[in-house]
Amino acid sequence: MFLTKYNPLRELNELERKMVAGFPSFSAGFPSLSFEGDLLGFSPVVNTREGEFAYHVEADLPGVEKEDIKVDVKDNILTISGERKHKEEVKREDYYKLESSYGKFERSFTLPKGVDAENIQAVSEKGVLEVIIPKLKSETKKSKKIKVK
Repeated sequence: MFLTKYNPLRELNELERKMVAGFPSFSAGFPSLSFEGDLLGFSPVVNTREGEFAYHVEADLPGVEKEDIKVDVKDNILTISGERKHKEEVKREDYYKLESSYGKFERSFTLPKGVDAENIQAVSEKGVLEVIIPKLKSETKKSKKIKVK
């Protein structure tokens, strides 16, 4: 259940890292050139693990409300998507500041064989989404001795 996310701007970000490493004095005081946050929204960090009875997918979604998260399963693909909206407004007598940020995200995972797609659960708490994908119960077949006649 490993997935490598395609990033069309990966080469630009690698070039920036190499330039910063080669010329540290050049980059001092300049903002990062990273394109990931501005053009691609944001990409949440996701951890996957397999338990005895279920697979678990945990996504870090700080600042994302439960209402803004969608979890879908279609054609054996689990998709977690949503958007983060942040708006901070400060009004004072001689000062006004308005900051807002916005970002959409989507992560998809191919489900392994033997999962119970009908009973998938998702829980969001304190900025962490946990998706629990139960495994189908397979009855252990007992071996049967057959007497040779």
